[in-house]
Amino acid sequence: MARYTGSSWKISRRLGISLSGTGKELAKRPYAPGQHGPNQRKKLSEYGLQLQEKQKLRHMYGVNERQFRRMFDDAGKMTGIHGENFMILLESRLDSIVYRLGLARTRRAARQLVNHGHVTVNGKRVDIPSFRVAVGSVIGVREKSQNISAVKEAIEVNNFVPDFLTFDENKLEGTFTRLPERSELPAEISEQLIVEYYSR
Repeated sequence: MARYTGSSWKISRRLGISLSGTGKELAKRPYAPGQHGPNQRKKLSEYGLQLQEKQKLRHMYGVNERQFRRMFDDAGKMTGIHGENFMILLESRLDSIVYRLGLARTRRAARQLVNHGHVTVNGKRVDIPSFRVAVGSVIGVREKSQNISAVKEAIEVNNFVPDFLTFDENKLEGTFTRLPERSELPAEISEQLIVEYYSR
């Protein structure tokens, strides 16, 4: 299955969650898309709730189903709580860390920044958004790419960097100091429902 490239606002409204992180999608029309959107009152089954939670997380990180399932299986081989490990692996992706450092305003923009070869990991250019960043790695913007207006604008509006990262605005460089804790990951996601979905 190819990666979804359609309207993220429509997906946001269907799932009832802001995928851009701005909340603009739900501010104007806080109901599902389509002709019957405002009047939908259907109650979801247990399976429906599990599926919806899985889709929320998948679209939040912009991962296709195959990658998502593979990462879920990898999380099951780690010690600790399966659902939490899974979210930690998603947060350890290069595009996610670029977004968290404030080098891009959205995860989609972060993915594009990585794809176009503007990002380095430990001084080496990496253009794979799904690259799994190891603790202690230094993530930066290539010297040739430091004047990109989108990066400058993102840094200007960003006012928060999570505790598991450190960021030097002058060097446009950040360090992945430790694995994130559950409290630092999206609170609106119930990872237990996703574990139940894949354990059927």
